[in-house]
Amino acid sequence: MEETLLPLFGFAIATSVTPGPNVLMVAASAANHGLRATWPHMIGITLGFSLMLLLVGLGLAGPFAASPALHEVLRWVGTAWLIWLAIGIARAGGPEEGRRRPPMGVVAAGLFQWVNPKAWMIAVAAVPAFTTPGGDLLAEVSRIAVVFAIVCLPCLLVWAGLGAAIRRLLRRPGALRAFNITMAVLLVASLLPMVFSG
Repeated sequence: MEETLLPLFGFAIATSVTPGPNVLMVAASAANHGLRATWPHMIGITLGFSLMLLLVGLGLAGPFAASPALHEVLRWVGTAWLIWLAIGIARAGGPEEGRRRPPMGVVAAGLFQWVNPKAWMIAVAAVPAFTTPGGDLLAEVSRIAVVFAIVCLPCLLVWAGLGAAIRRLLRRPGALRAFNITMAVLLVASLLPMVFSG
């Protein structure tokens, strides 16, 4: 078990910090609302994904693996929700443009993991890669969830910091709108490999 700990940390860092729906939404949230307001979103992702890993690892992925139709439904529901979120990001304006969508909270960000195609891909890949046949499944899956919990928040902070730094450059409403549209397009683009892989 110890010999897989370093590779597990590497896998967790690589999959947590690379572009995907979570980090793009965190960067957009920090650019629109600031770093402090984005903390609940980041905590929700961290807790929600760690719980998802634990539950998937303990057998919840079984029905999805056994039912291609259920997998397809999840994939398209997740894709539709992400497109809806991308539209919301693209339409967000500056603070002076009236009522803005509030940043995502802990519960919403945690629940979002269940329809996030990248989260499912990571969870389904991590469990067989970092558990052993006949091993203590609860202990091994718990270790995977803990490692991701440790790694996830600092990786999200990189993107939130980037969004908060860009916020200073986006004082003009037109610049913020252009940033939001760019983030929305990147969010949709991050779905393309998942949509066309099935």
